[in-house]
Amino acid sequence: MDKEELFKEAAECMIDADEDRAMEIIGEAEEAGIDLLELLSKGYAEGMRELGERFSTGEVFLAELIFSSDIMKMVSDEIEAKLGSDEVQKKGVMVIGTVAGDVHDIGKGIVAALIKSNGMEVHDLGREVPAEEFVAKALELNADIIGSSALLTTTMTEQGRIEELLEKEGMKGSITTMVGGAPVTQRWADKIGADAYCEDASESVRYINERYKKKV
Repeated sequence: MDKEELFKEAAECMIDADEDRAMEIIGEAEEAGIDLLELLSKGYAEGMRELGERFSTGEVFLAELIFSSDIMKMVSDEIEAKLGSDEVQKKGVMVIGTVAGDVHDIGKGIVAALIKSNGMEVHDLGREVPAEEFVAKALELNADIIGSSALLTTTMTEQGRIEELLEKEGMKGSITTMVGGAPVTQRWADKIGADAYCEDASESVRYINERYKKKV
């Protein structure tokens, strides 16, 4: 099997949630002398991007996306273990979480998994995260992006507080802020001064890919 065929099969493994075959392909790529980082980005990650698009259009279910995200994490961890984490180049660092007062977690978890599969170093802070913790963690990790999710109209104000705290720390504009969640809109993002509003996981991935394409 040539390189392009292996990449295609790796992508299909993610779409089909075929854990066994996904792990087998790593060994086959090694034996064939194929760059594992290229396999990760042009094979597995392409499959996850396609799956994210299908989820956004209702072609696949949430359970399928979660299962494939778990497989993607296993694949990424295996390749990092084989190469050493220093060799796996990351696009940047992102902290993400659901804001204080909000216990919803599944959507944010999917966004985090898909963004990680696309080359970001992602630190998921979990749910009910105060604005202060978002900013403190971002400063500690020298993060490039803060992503916050709010699923209730009563908790959206925490996203505004993140912007205010970044302004206070003199970091406004230095750290990109992304906001999302069911009641969140582009108008809200503009009002609080967030850099981006993303409606779903696939849109978040598209935004980050475009952002880093421009940086290069």
